[in-house]
Amino acid sequence: MALRTSIARGLNLPEGATRAGWRRFWRETSLAYTLLLPALIVLGLFSFYPVLRALQLSLLDWDMISESSTFVGLANYRELLHDPLFWKAVKNTLIYIIGTVPIEIALALGVAMLLNQKLKGIGFYRLAFFLPHVTTVVAISMVWAWIYHDQYGLLNTMLGWFGIPGQKWLLDPKWTMFTIILMSVWKTLGYTAVIFLAGLQGLDKQLQEAATVDGANRWQTFRHVSWPLLSPTTFFVSITSVIGAFKVFSEIFVLYGGQPGPLREGITIVFYIYEKAWSEYRMGYASAAAYVLFFMVLAVTFFQLWYGKRRVHYD
Repeated sequence: MALRTSIARGLNLPEGATRAGWRRFWRETSLAYTLLLPALIVLGLFSFYPVLRALQLSLLDWDMISESSTFVGLANYRELLHDPLFWKAVKNTLIYIIGTVPIEIALALGVAMLLNQKLKGIGFYRLAFFLPHVTTVVAISMVWAWIYHDQYGLLNTMLGWFGIPGQKWLLDPKWTMFTIILMSVWKTLGYTAVIFLAGLQGLDKQLQEAATVDGANRWQTFRHVSWPLLSPTTFFVSITSVIGAFKVFSEIFVLYGGQPGPLREGITIVFYIYEKAWSEYRMGYASAAAYVLFFMVLAVTFFQLWYGKRRVHYD
């Protein structure tokens, strides 16, 4: 009865609604689910079913070739947690996240503030910064492979202008994560800057003008007015950037020719999953690693949501 009353209130039906009112409710509900049915079928086939199938595979020992498989329970997870290479992949993934997300957010905010100026030809500059985001990862990685080349690469050439000796960026293991992080920040900077630009253009100008009238300089206005008002935008960018950083793979694969860098110093969790599935044909083990990655992303996202409730203000 309580559910019936709450539904009636949500539909603006009076207490003790007539049968006609309830018939209208069920008719509209049926129509809504009918219209949603194609999207639900696509999600079921290409999202929900693969997730459940991966959970099943994580409990099996299967090489993708044999018709039969062996149920091993949690053995894949136990082996995974005792694999030093997996923990190296976890460490590299965390290094990548810490090295890209804060730098990307800080640089993107600065770029967004510059692109928010009313200047002649500002549309061209906005396009120039956003262009790397819509360029394929393969093309970008090939360009950066030339930039990093130790003999005729652009980076070593520029360092030579200042008398700094060149480095073997793609051959020296100590530079592996640096090369991946630098290229990734450059690629995603434009997208994040556009998000911040949208946030800046949606701020209440009257509050900024009031701070200026009260004697605040540009930094004080940004620090105490603009930055707090951008907390929802920063919150959104931080969550999406962290989730995207957990999934890094294509940049490494193309930049290092299908390998995770010299001495495997660039291996990440997704690259680890790829190797176990498509190089060693251990689909069950790879599915277990994928589920561990899923729970890691879920835990980090929940922490961000919990922390964001205390720091993010939508009013």
